[in-house]
Amino acid sequence: MRDQLHELLKKRVQQCVSHSRSSIHTCPKIEKKKESLSGRSGEIVKAQATGNVIRVGQEKEDVTPVEYRVHFKYLIKQKGIFYLEEEIEERIADFYKGVFVEDREKNPFKDSKKEEVSSDRVFEEEERYEYEYDRMKAVQYAEKWWNTYNPAYKKFDVDCTNYISQCLHAGGGPMRGYPNRGKGWWMRSGNWSYSWTVANSMRWYLPSSNSGLRAEEVSSADQLLIGDVICYDFQGDGRFDHTTIVTGKDASGMPLVNAHTYNSRMRYWAYEDSTAYTPNIKYKFLTITDDQ
Repeated sequence: MRDQLHELLKKRVQQCVSHSRSSIHTCPKIEKKKESLSGRSGEIVKAQATGNVIRVGQEKEDVTPVEYRVHFKYLIKQKGIFYLEEEIEERIADFYKGVFVEDREKNPFKDSKKEEVSSDRVFEEEERYEYEYDRMKAVQYAEKWWNTYNPAYKKFDVDCTNYISQCLHAGGGPMRGYPNRGKGWWMRSGNWSYSWTVANSMRWYLPSSNSGLRAEEVSSADQLLIGDVICYDFQGDGRFDHTTIVTGKDASGMPLVNAHTYNSRMRYWAYEDSTAYTPNIKYKFLTITDDQ
């Protein structure tokens, strides 16, 4: 099975830099990434993939599922500028009597809304927390921990907003509101506020906060600076599923983002190649403001 998965990854790498779609194992996600890049005058000029098996499932009707993780690296050229994008995929491959049949990417956001128990809006205290947001420190933290987890914080299965909160705190955003989970923005003593860990709560908290960490909503992605935040409502149903932080810009000045849950760095902000993407997707673009 490992040898077959190795061959599959080799074909995926070849697909990244090929203009042909003739392979029976063509990955739709890679084609979406290439199409998105083409629309932005970009292309993948080199790709690399390393994988490891996480778990071999129980055989059922001669089919054995194998969970595996892949670390992709894409060297992207856009308008003469090069940058490196990286992402981690968690996938499940099915083997019929030991022969590879098909595989699919796990969707970490599928059931994320079931885990939310918070109210959307967070009540505010009248306090003053003066701080100056250090965007570079926030980005440095985002780069350091994009594919690992700081042991000083709790890790979640859906970890995207927890990771973004850590980045914002590294940039100087002050915690406040402890121990009320429905107030402020904090993680302390093994507990945390909804706004720290839940994407939909952070989406409401940042632009409504009147003290400490706060943000202003802007109308388009190109208005964002490094260290700013993008919120994603994949289904377009009004409840936001995902949060990213801007860590760079592409050759056209559009944001590249880092994220957890499916860990990625320098990924194009629109997430058009994500398995969670739908035509109904909605975004919120939030620029962090100082409180002085």
